[in-house]
Amino acid sequence: MNLRIGIDLGGTKIEGIALDGSREVARLRVPTPRDDYQATLDAIASVTEALEARAGVRGFVGVGIPGTLSPLTGLVKNANSTWLIGRPLGSDLSARLDREVRIANDANCFAMSEAADGAGAGADVVFGVILGTGTGAGVVVRGSVLTGANAIAGEWGHNALPWADADDEPAPGCYCGKRGCIETYLSGPGLSSDHERRTGRRCAVPDLLAHASGGDVAAQATLDRYVSRAARGLAAIINVLDPDVVVLGGGLSNIDTLYTRIPPLWGRWVFAAGQGEAVRTRLVRARHGDSSGVRGAAWLWPGS
Repeated sequence: MNLRIGIDLGGTKIEGIALDGSREVARLRVPTPRDDYQATLDAIASVTEALEARAGVRGFVGVGIPGTLSPLTGLVKNANSTWLIGRPLGSDLSARLDREVRIANDANCFAMSEAADGAGAGADVVFGVILGTGTGAGVVVRGSVLTGANAIAGEWGHNALPWADADDEPAPGCYCGKRGCIETYLSGPGLSSDHERRTGRRCAVPDLLAHASGGDVAAQATLDRYVSRAARGLAAIINVLDPDVVVLGGGLSNIDTLYTRIPPLWGRWVFAAGQGEAVRTRLVRARHGDSSGVRGAAWLWPGS
């Protein structure tokens, strides 16, 4: 057995999975010890040891985190689980588990999972997008996560919405300190806030989608703006990265109409389409859903 263990370190839960090839051997979930770095290390170690006990063999360990390791210092940065920031998580876990531990951003793990044996399997270049509370993304090229010189490859959500027009004004403020970031439009809270700005009514995403499917004109207009913004944002990615496939995950990836409406639109802004060629990039829904992150952490190690 070639055992690979993936750990998804989230803000509220730590989930672990043990894979033999693509076959799930064991899975375990425990609460995250918030605001306690040492307890977090202990919890990850405990989950790893429990998975190995169930599998009966020692494994390779990969960990997905809500942030990244600085290539300069090796310390955690850009993490919304703030008790991890500035900590040597990689070296501490390697010492605690007595082996090399590979760590990647959770969006990169999502992309890795879908590229390895998910909706992007077999593609050379996969752009994996998480549309949820935030808007993250990861890039996988020929089976390897692209991290980048600054460890920010795939940070799609913190670029300005491209080809903005009057419908996109005023540009919303973002927690990163800038205005008009893609995340402020395409995240779940961004979608709800856009509807509230236009109508004066606060509406949760599931209710908004139900209203739109029921014929509510204002809700339909909000969804139309969302589709246009997603098409423009992804067209910019196609122009720069030219991926074979874009895989959508996160709660908003369950909006069925995204897959039928975005590809016909993004050709307006994709350079190749302007030369009279069809856009060959595919837009697909994640195969592994909520399990992609933890599976991708395991896939940070190659299979046998």
